[in-house]
Amino acid sequence: MTDSVLSLLPNDFPDADDRAVLDTGVRQLVLAGGCFWCTEAVYRQLEGVLNVVAGYAGGTADTANYDSVCSGTTDHAEAICIEYDSAQIGPATLLKVFFGIAHDPTQLNRQGNDLGRQYRSAVFYRDDNERRLAADYIALLEEHGVFRAPIVTTLEPLNAFYPAEGYHQNYAAAHPNQPYIAAVAQPKVAKVQHYFKHRLKKDL
Repeated sequence: MTDSVLSLLPNDFPDADDRAVLDTGVRQLVLAGGCFWCTEAVYRQLEGVLNVVAGYAGGTADTANYDSVCSGTTDHAEAICIEYDSAQIGPATLLKVFFGIAHDPTQLNRQGNDLGRQYRSAVFYRDDNERRLAADYIALLEEHGVFRAPIVTTLEPLNAFYPAEGYHQNYAAAHPNQPYIAAVAQPKVAKVQHYFKHRLKKDL
């Protein structure tokens, strides 16, 4: 739970209405919420999540590489593409985890000590239905007064998602003792295991 949360625990956040999406096959959702090492690790453990790819969204193909994105001079955000089975999990749960645990949606162009537009909070929507779902959920969170500060998450059309370099994929699991992973990613992973234990994959 982030410092800006008022009172609700992550699993007590209100639910988005995703009934129109449930049981519609394998789907994808692209989210940006700071370093993709952390957000990727959070979602890999959820039942119904088939794959999570770290990558870049918001910019052009010629700048879709780690060095360029880290410079803060591109339009890209570090993002993840979540592939999920909508018969097992829906975007309502994915968004609840996103806003409640994976990042702090009230921090503008940063997450903690990570500064720059590449660390912005964003939902990259594929169509108007996905945009509306995210917009309605943000409005619902604000209606419930979940956060002390305004939500600054942007809703941006997904023109393309570019997978990051291979060494970034599943980074947190491969480098559990790396100081950044231990300090930032692992506590978020642990919070999901605590608050969403009924949603975890059985083989964890």
